[in-house]
Amino acid sequence: MDVPLWVWIATVGGLLVLLAVDLVIVDHKPHKVTIGEAARWVIFYIACAVLFGIGIWLFVPDVGGEMAKQFFAGYITEYSLSVDNLFVFVVIMNAFAVPLIHQHRVLLFGIVMALFMRGIFIGVGSAAIHEFSWIFYLFGAFLIYTAYHLASAGGDDDSDEFKENIMLRTVRRVLPVTDKYHEHKSFIRIDGKRWVTPMFVVMFAIGSTDLLFALDSIPAIFGLTQEAFLVFTANAFALMGLRQLYFLIGGLLNRLVYLSIGLSVILGFIGVKLIFEALRENTLSFLNGGKSIPVPEISIELSLTVIVSVLFLTTVASLIKVKLDPSAVKKL
Repeated sequence: MDVPLWVWIATVGGLLVLLAVDLVIVDHKPHKVTIGEAARWVIFYIACAVLFGIGIWLFVPDVGGEMAKQFFAGYITEYSLSVDNLFVFVVIMNAFAVPLIHQHRVLLFGIVMALFMRGIFIGVGSAAIHEFSWIFYLFGAFLIYTAYHLASAGGDDDSDEFKENIMLRTVRRVLPVTDKYHEHKSFIRIDGKRWVTPMFVVMFAIGSTDLLFALDSIPAIFGLTQEAFLVFTANAFALMGLRQLYFLIGGLLNRLVYLSIGLSVILGFIGVKLIFEALRENTLSFLNGGKSIPVPEISIELSLTVIVSVLFLTTVASLIKVKLDPSAVKKL
């Protein structure tokens, strides 16, 4: 799909407008986000994603239906993988003792930073895929390894405690950080010296930690579509809806005890799909003389069915488990 520059500009502009409206409406007066408010915003962002997908279906000539399916598959995958991120976001918020009234602002700016960095990551990944088809072997193997690690760990290591990554440690070493919050300010001046507040640090923590999660989610969506435009927009809609989802299901996260297993199945499935794709487009001389290897093609319809089914079964099984065994609830 050849996406004109003006479409990219219009799409990015529209996403920025959505974020600006969110910032003005929700954060013009810092407050604790209620469940009802969060639910309305989650529905709003999901509706925006659905309308965007329908728009692709209706207005992209010839291949609109296929592109829309790829977008929805990517969006659902990114959103589901992002739910796992929420476990870490909860831990980060607790570790930095972020006041409830400022948590929405922290998530907003942290995720905007993450989206910018993901955009760079997506651009590099798309260029690499088009230049070197064998990179699918690496992506596929990495996803299968990640799936195995996630399933064997059961997700427990994600929620035990927050460990600062190298980018965050660098910020702390380079910039002077105050020992307390100063309302919602990220920078303040004390005795003529400019200081960074914990508000900026926690925003950076959210953004940089989300980028680390992108190491598995970006290769996963490339297994569903190689269109950089669809990869970027699916990530953008998933991330924008993530903030409100944090407030909506934050209290239910610890009940999704089988989420990690479900996500590992999805990652493993997409990893196999990527390797099959690489085998069909094989150019490595030591494999079948550099010729294509006939393997089954996993359609986007099958991918969508598997992803949705696994998420549904995982959620139902989790809720049944904690109802029968309350001790199974995770500690956040």
